[in-house]
Amino acid sequence: MSNAVVKARTERTKWYCEARFGMFIHWGLYAIPARGEWVRSVERMPKEEYEKYMNEFDAENYNPKEWARIAKEAGMKYAVLTAKHHDGFCLFDTKYTEFKSTNAPCKRDLVREYVEAFRAEGIKVGLYFSIIDWCHEDFPHYGDRQHPMRDCEEYKSDHRNFDRYLEFMHGQVRELITNYGKLDLMWFDFSYDDMKCDKWKASELIQMVREIQPHIIIDNRLEGSAEDAGSIRTLNPTPYSGDFASPEQMIPPACICDEAGNPIPWEACITLNNNWGYSAHDKHYKSSKLIVRTLVECVSKGGNLIVNVGPTIKGEFPGEAVTILKEVGKWMKENGKSIYGCTFSDYVKPEWGRFTQNGNKLYAHVTEEQVGAICLPKMAGKVKSMRLIKDGSEVKETFFWNLKEYSENAYFFFDCHAFDNYPLPDEKDSVVEIILKEE
Repeated sequence: MSNAVVKARTERTKWYCEARFGMFIHWGLYAIPARGEWVRSVERMPKEEYEKYMNEFDAENYNPKEWARIAKEAGMKYAVLTAKHHDGFCLFDTKYTEFKSTNAPCKRDLVREYVEAFRAEGIKVGLYFSIIDWCHEDFPHYGDRQHPMRDCEEYKSDHRNFDRYLEFMHGQVRELITNYGKLDLMWFDFSYDDMKCDKWKASELIQMVREIQPHIIIDNRLEGSAEDAGSIRTLNPTPYSGDFASPEQMIPPACICDEAGNPIPWEACITLNNNWGYSAHDKHYKSSKLIVRTLVECVSKGGNLIVNVGPTIKGEFPGEAVTILKEVGKWMKENGKSIYGCTFSDYVKPEWGRFTQNGNKLYAHVTEEQVGAICLPKMAGKVKSMRLIKDGSEVKETFFWNLKEYSENAYFFFDCHAFDNYPLPDEKDSVVEIILKEE
């Protein structure tokens, strides 16, 4: 079974491991209180109080074509939208609940508009679906670690039917994978404590998904979480182990591998500020430089990066997010070939930055100024040619007199006429394409 699971996973994720960069979009009723997507749980808000927000959900400026244009300009190759988050509000037209966007003032199937707009831009489309639901009466309330009513004795009930909840949850997944054409990715969230694996009837769920859309990529959170990747890191992954690991709000210290040291697909999911859903007072945005360098770090470790934007209730991306993504996109337009289709290198991480590699093309990502020449460790005699990929200008290998004692290495200057300290061509990340000689 394990070989079949891994073989199928490898085939499905080919495009994904080429794409490397994606956009996450968390949008829902929580954009109205604007205190993050967990606002109902954090504030222990009763269902009746929270559901009133649906009467204000007008999405008046929602234009997914503009979202798709921003994602494409940023260099993102795939996107994932929250079709339903933990609060249970659906951005799609479902027959299983009235708590949905088509019943809100906007009266729109927001998922359908999203998939059509992003497909039109050539961006792979994915949907996020929460396998927990704080709105459904049969989902555990009192005593559950996450539920808004976890501490309220009046919600303690012996009449909740979890099998009925699973029928509801599986039914909504079937709607998403049946009613919206070809989907490229399904992002389930999330498992915790004993709420994982067969608690979700994960085997049946995955079998259904694979039968309808066998090509679709699925994350690992039917059994794993941000705290534990699950059996995807073992030599005997379950059929519902997922196609990629999903570390959250951190970058792994090294390439994620199975127990035998074989690399597995993975994706770091991070926020642009400190919240997934829109938070009006959260202005702690990451710089475009940090996003670029984080993307490079992920690729240098064999992984992907998906960056989240939390739209306002009106359906607009915050201005700060748009500015950052435009700056990232400018760097990607000039340097994207060092990201797309690349992975980790056989060469160790250099002190001045990182390496990514695609076949015999090694990309030196120089992020720190150096005194003297930039060292390519243990690469003497292996370099065929070098160019700054930003403008295609030649970078010459140097054999300056003060380097002879360390002749096992190769060296270069960005400016062959400047043999000391100098500014980097790009303060975010200056990338040199190194064509390696065939061995």
